[in-house]
Amino acid sequence: MSEHAPDLIILEPTELLLPYAELGEGPLWDIDAQSLYWIDIPVGLVHRMDDSGVHTSWDVGMPVGAVVSRASGGLCVAAGSGFYALDLDTGAVTEIAAAPGLPDTRMNDGACDRVGRFYAGSMDGDEAPGRGCFYRLDTDHTVTELYSEIGISNGVGWSPDDRLMYYIDSLAYRVDVMDYDIESGQIGERRPFAHLGSGEVVPDGLAVDVEGGVWAAVWGGGVIQRYDATGRLTAVVRLPAAHVTSCAFGGQELDQLYITTAAGPGRCAGALFTCPVGVKGLPAFPYRG
Repeated sequence: MSEHAPDLIILEPTELLLPYAELGEGPLWDIDAQSLYWIDIPVGLVHRMDDSGVHTSWDVGMPVGAVVSRASGGLCVAAGSGFYALDLDTGAVTEIAAAPGLPDTRMNDGACDRVGRFYAGSMDGDEAPGRGCFYRLDTDHTVTELYSEIGISNGVGWSPDDRLMYYIDSLAYRVDVMDYDIESGQIGERRPFAHLGSGEVVPDGLAVDVEGGVWAAVWGGGVIQRYDATGRLTAVVRLPAAHVTSCAFGGQELDQLYITTAAGPGRCAGALFTCPVGVKGLPAFPYRG
């Protein structure tokens, strides 16, 4: 974690009374449905909390690394070794496209850009370094490998003007930023945006707010750290769980930060949290394939 600056804002979240996860990840706020989705990776579950607080879950039948809504209905998940459609009415899981990864790797975190392309990466099942990749699933279902030799492919997000993409390889101990072309989906060279973590403390998922601030989950650190558009640490959300995995903006005004955690140290390890953070977030976009 970064050291606290004198003017650092410290925030405290509230636990939601929902089932604890073994490895909670990938929160997603569906604006149209006014519902929160999140996943429990190793048990292959996709969870939903609707606007009335009702909880539902679906079993994907394989480890699931990321979930996005789908413009044609249902959800799209990065799971196992590829991308799949999940029918919320029947629970049916149908392959959209395979990702050409190495043996014993699985899909991990991801997100869609404004056009509806789905970016997601992979990691080794035993977290061996250099075996993951980063992919783009286009709307015609073609898969393009963008990076190889990734440690743990994690958080993905964009600046408010879509000109920058943020990306985390957890084992690199930093949030990277790249120039981004929204028309073509092409990305520029990775360059460091914020360095954080050491040893067993690593950056995980991320979310971006309307001011261009990047909120990064810190696995092993028990916090979410917010960096402004220049990379300066400005706020910290402190959680009663060490393994903080990801975050997403949600609620009617997109001003609530939803935070997932995993089992491990801490009295609320594996719980789901919410926290008002004083700034609105960018909406999540659906996969348009």
